[in-house]
Amino acid sequence: MEYDDTETARELAKRVREFVDERVIPVERDYLGDGPVPDEEIAALREEARERDLYAPQIPAEYGGQGLNFRDVLPAFEEAGRSLLGPSAMRIAAPDEGNMHTLELVGTEAQKEEYLRPLVAGEIRSGFSMTEPAPGGGSDPKMIRSEARKEGDEWVIDGHKWWTTQGSEADVLIVMARTDPEAHPYEGTSLFLVPADADGVEIVRDIPHVGGDLLGSSHAEIRYENVRVPEENLLGEKNRGFEHAQQRLGPARLTHCMRYTGMATRALEVAKAYTKEREAFDSSLSEKQSVRFTVAEAETRLHAVRTMVRDAAGRIAAGEEARIPVSMSKVYTANVVQDVIDDCLQLCGGNGIAKDLPLADFYEDVRAFRLIDGADEVHKRVIARDAYRDVEPSAIEGITEFKG
Repeated sequence: MEYDDTETARELAKRVREFVDERVIPVERDYLGDGPVPDEEIAALREEARERDLYAPQIPAEYGGQGLNFRDVLPAFEEAGRSLLGPSAMRIAAPDEGNMHTLELVGTEAQKEEYLRPLVAGEIRSGFSMTEPAPGGGSDPKMIRSEARKEGDEWVIDGHKWWTTQGSEADVLIVMARTDPEAHPYEGTSLFLVPADADGVEIVRDIPHVGGDLLGSSHAEIRYENVRVPEENLLGEKNRGFEHAQQRLGPARLTHCMRYTGMATRALEVAKAYTKEREAFDSSLSEKQSVRFTVAEAETRLHAVRTMVRDAAGRIAAGEEARIPVSMSKVYTANVVQDVIDDCLQLCGGNGIAKDLPLADFYEDVRAFRLIDGADEVHKRVIARDAYRDVEPSAIEGITEFKG
């Protein structure tokens, strides 16, 4: 399929695909079924990504990236997502990718020097600490209970968070807390940069979860008790934490979409190759109508995903918030990629659930996408609210009887 990508975007995506095929997938194959890939392997892949001018393409050159615009890097995110190791190798994996974007957008020059530059270099790790256990904010962030109060030239933070991705390995945490208890949370919360080794930061546990075996990904439960940070650790403007979080989450949802689309595309490549070679009932599986229809449906839906995400990204690049197109892209992509990977695993039969192929790891990893960055139900609520915003009674004017 041809998309309205620039020559820069197409050329970058081509080079990323070559890098993933030649260098990343062989490393992935060495560790399938054997747990996390060692840090030194990731470091070696990152060094080669630098040599190929593929490292951190979304970050300004002055901080160690390639300085490309958001729309141009999206196809490369898809190509990187064809392996679970690709995004980490190119420094475009969550949560660091979104946190770097936040620092780039609203961080002070001092914060960028202290945190953004070493994050881009891969010298430190980060976490985004927003979600809270009940009765705090989960899918409804208005229920957030963590608080930060000003005492002299310091902020004092108290709260209980969980599902902080990479939280137990992070060197710095971006923490959302209420700074005006009397205001609506959308207008009374702020973001803070909290060193993970600050007094009062307690990593309670890594929450056991589905997926993440190949990368050893973690999601931490964290308590913040009387944590003191200097006033200059306020990230962005006071009481604009939700606004800054949305600036982070909009593009991050689209980059997630492209990474997972790459995963589903690779799953389909594996399934097509397998069904073409595997013979049963007097012909190859690829000649069976049910298999061909399954593949056709997957190709069609993935094309729709790519088109939707590019449309939303183009709107963001043009300066729009694009909240509805982003929500549509996110909820649709999450369900399509889950369905495609599930179908591909089924097409490969027993080999699909074996760890000799990447499909089992993909299958475990993809399920979380319908929850992270906003559950399906939350995005559907946003879409439906907008759909009903301008409903006119005249749409049924003149109808006096509904006939069943």
